[in-house]
Amino acid sequence: MAIRTLVSWTVARFLAVLLTSLIRAVPAAESTNQVVTEPWLRERLERFQDLKFGFMMHFAPYSQWGCIESWPLVEQDKWARPEDLKPWVERDKDLARFQHDYWLLPKTFNPVEFDPQQWAKTAKAAGMKYVVFTTKHHDGFCMFDTRLSDYRITARDVPFHTNVRSNVVREVFNAFRKDGFAIGAYFSKADWHSPYYWSPDVPAHTRNPNYDTLAQPGKWAKFVSYTHGQVEELMTGYGPIDILWLDAGQVRPPEQDLQMDTLVAMARRHQPHLIVVDRTVGGRYENYRTPEQQVPDEPLPYPWESCLTMGDQWSFKPNDKYKSTHRLIELLVEIVGKGGNFLLNVGPQPDGELPAVAQQRMKEMGEWLKVNGEAIYGTRPVAPYKEGQVVFTKKGKSVYAIYVTKTEGDCLPEQVTLSSIKPVAGTKIHLLGVRKPLRWETDSAGTTTIIIPAATVKAPPCQHAFAFRLECHNPP
Repeated sequence: MAIRTLVSWTVARFLAVLLTSLIRAVPAAESTNQVVTEPWLRERLERFQDLKFGFMMHFAPYSQWGCIESWPLVEQDKWARPEDLKPWVERDKDLARFQHDYWLLPKTFNPVEFDPQQWAKTAKAAGMKYVVFTTKHHDGFCMFDTRLSDYRITARDVPFHTNVRSNVVREVFNAFRKDGFAIGAYFSKADWHSPYYWSPDVPAHTRNPNYDTLAQPGKWAKFVSYTHGQVEELMTGYGPIDILWLDAGQVRPPEQDLQMDTLVAMARRHQPHLIVVDRTVGGRYENYRTPEQQVPDEPLPYPWESCLTMGDQWSFKPNDKYKSTHRLIELLVEIVGKGGNFLLNVGPQPDGELPAVAQQRMKEMGEWLKVNGEAIYGTRPVAPYKEGQVVFTKKGKSVYAIYVTKTEGDCLPEQVTLSSIKPVAGTKIHLLGVRKPLRWETDSAGTTTIIIPAATVKAPPCQHAFAFRLECHNPP
């Protein structure tokens, strides 16, 4: 399978004996997540936590305008700034007209440069281990060949339907799976194009159904059947799926009951090892948490993943403000140090290519991970998690102290001090990317100083952040 178990909890706990009493382990996710009781699912979540770095893409006809995906369709959500709707509003600022034209975007969608093998190659070079792709966003447009709606990438009125790669989801999943990625299917539970969610005979003012679902159970039942049918298509026609990533958390009982017990049972009948992420709903089908555009202040006692954009918005926006490589590496280290995964989103261009700036950032992240990956993949958090500019992780018999520079371009310092960790005699300390162990000393106050040779300071193995491995061969 694409997800591999890299470290056992038993070995991880043994670390505390090998090092200092000040290094204590965070409890295993399975012992703190009260929702997950099935042993097989706990194991799957452990494997998921080993991956650490994933790739997300919001891609659909909305990419043509560079506007926010789906949300301008909702009258209640006119919070969108004019610049978020560019370039369309430069022609007409009438949002009602915007919504009318938005529904017609598939008729001009033709991403002829779409190359999923290149996407996968770029993501693999970045050091990413799993992918989450938008099979259907809230607007209901399907990037797969659904037989339950004509609002899909393979419909005859979509120019791209004649392309050999027109079934975009299948092409993406196959390409990434071939390169060893775990596969995640993003799927919106809401569908604003479906007449059984937004009935065409009355206005739709909010993101919710525009009719009383409890008073019209027959209409709602049709939407439930439609949703189950599309999920089943994804679970049966697109190869092994590792994660079903369900968005639109407002779709929940009692008013919007999708009969999740039945839906998940069906999905797992076809994909027996499926992780389900019913975002923001809680309960037994939110198998891990997904803080959006934020990093928790403290480590969380259950599996989690921060989903963040490389730019300002999820879908492609011309001249978007992409985070620097330094900031992205800083985020990766912080998230992993707190026990989470980093799901990094890039919006492909309307022609299907990944933006050049994003590709460069991903390349640079991959170069950093080639040197420092062992301090990231398969690790778990270790108290005190962070000390100044140093973030701690652990794996097996090793603790990693990752020194993150304050700003882009800062150099590797001549010394790094640690006051919360006291390596015992015989501990070897290596800077990842440098063969020879480093000299270190602990003073009477308990502060450990790692001394970096001048030659290494002048020619460091990487930039932005530097990982030190502390491995004790003579346990007390």
